[in-house]
Amino acid sequence: MMEEVKCCCERKKHREDGEYKSLIHRLNRIEGQVRGVRAMVEEERYCVDIITQVQAIQSALNAFNKELLANHIKTCVVEDIQEGSQEKVDELCALVRKLKK
Repeated sequence: MMEEVKCCCERKKHREDGEYKSLIHRLNRIEGQVRGVRAMVEEERYCVDIITQVQAIQSALNAFNKELLANHIKTCVVEDIQEGSQEKVDELCALVRKLKK
């Protein structure tokens, strides 16, 4: 019999409507930007122009990450602390160390 293996990817978090819409909107814009860069490569556009667009994508991803992190702190981390647990605080510290690399 095969043993089921659970991974961290199975964790879930319900997001309020406003947060969900904002994150999806950002991701849709980023997806469009990536498609635009692909088109630029296919059209043999100038390197500097492509690099400029890639920088815009990286900035958009950073803004997405910041919004998601702020929401995580305001919800998951605060709830964990209010329940008397430090688990999410430890997880947050590890995440910040990862982001700083």
